[in-house]
Amino acid sequence: MHTCAAPGQGRSRPGHYNGLMARQTLSPEELRSALHQLPGWSIQAGKLHREFQFPDFPCAFGFMATAAPHIEKKNHHPEWLNVYNRVVVDLTTHDAGGVTANDIDLARLLDAIAAKLA
Repeated sequence: MHTCAAPGQGRSRPGHYNGLMARQTLSPEELRSALHQLPGWSIQAGKLHREFQFPDFPCAFGFMATAAPHIEKKNHHPEWLNVYNRVVVDLTTHDAGGVTANDIDLARLLDAIAAKLA
């Protein structure tokens, strides 16, 4: 059973990622290179963006539930939205003010989970 921490009692500190200083945003060249290796991902509103589509709601929700423990372990949480069979994901490192290697790593993780559930 999962228990929730009271507001303000999370594990991370402002300006830090898993206890380490927030990473630097990727340069435009690094971002272009990363996007070439991430089919289906794009940049929208300054965030790494992808829409996953599944056969139905249980599969879409299962994707989120499968990803959640891995995401929590990384302490790098996506902005995501589920509507029926779709999961829309936006990734950015708020502490750094843009897309970082943390976001690229999380995109790869989400792609791998989606591929296993396909």
